[in-house]
Amino acid sequence: MQTAPATRTGRRPGRPAARPARTALAAGLLTAVLALSGCGAAGDDSGGSSDKRAAAPARQGKADAAAGDAKQGAGGSAAAKKPNPLTTAHVIRTASLSVEVKSAPKAAAAARATAEAAGGLVADERTEQVDDTHDSSHLVLRVPQGEYDRVLGDLSGTGKLLSRTSAAKDVTDQVVDVESRIATQRTSVARVRKLMDRADALADVVTLEGELSSRQSELESLLAQQASLKDRTTLATITLDLSEAADADAADDEDGPGFVDAVGGGWHAFVTMVRWLAMAVGATAPFLAVAAVVLVLWRLLRRRGGKAGPDGG
Repeated sequence: MQTAPATRTGRRPGRPAARPARTALAAGLLTAVLALSGCGAAGDDSGGSSDKRAAAPARQGKADAAAGDAKQGAGGSAAAKKPNPLTTAHVIRTASLSVEVKSAPKAAAAARATAEAAGGLVADERTEQVDDTHDSSHLVLRVPQGEYDRVLGDLSGTGKLLSRTSAAKDVTDQVVDVESRIATQRTSVARVRKLMDRADALADVVTLEGELSSRQSELESLLAQQASLKDRTTLATITLDLSEAADADAADDEDGPGFVDAVGGGWHAFVTMVRWLAMAVGATAPFLAVAAVVLVLWRLLRRRGGKAGPDGG
């Protein structure tokens, strides 16, 4: 009776003692795993953060460079599209006018005086007679750009405006380009001249002379283009055509015919009548002469017949 309870009592207390040991072992293994995982994560985080810190300046530099390039490109495109405010605009202005006037020579003289008073000049002038009573004039006027609008308005009011056309062409880019090419070409010519001064061999001198001649010719051509652009942008061109109306003579005589005109008309009619009478007399003179001769002969024969009759009776 005493042996059996002792045996059961010894088995039961042994099982509870094994469970805490196993639990402690599992807890220790879990703690180790967590510790290893934490260290690995910390190492990864530290390595990743260090890599990020190392790569951040490079990425920032690239971003800054890209932003700088973008700003520079945007600024360059904006500068290319937006004209330089310091650059003076160069514009070629032309106009054509056709005006009907009472007297083309008088209107041409007035147009010439208007252009000269504005500081311009007459580049070309032609006056011709359309028929026996009407004239027409063609003028090419060059006036300063500042007086262009005023002169154009004055010329349009000289008579009845038949047509008017005007045009403006901006050649600022062309002027700037020519000036830049001239500067470059002058530098090139100066460089070739320096090389010629240092050259000793005859072949080198001949080659450099040919190169210098070619570059000087191109420079002269550019200078001619510059002079032409300067002339056309400094002085505007106005082409004026003047013509007389068909009833210009009637328009000049607004009061109608007067006493002097009546006397002149009567005298003209009298002279015309006398002229026609003279022509009629001249035309009938031969017939009258023959008739006079026949009449004289007839009278002579009649007289002779009258004398012979009484003697014979």
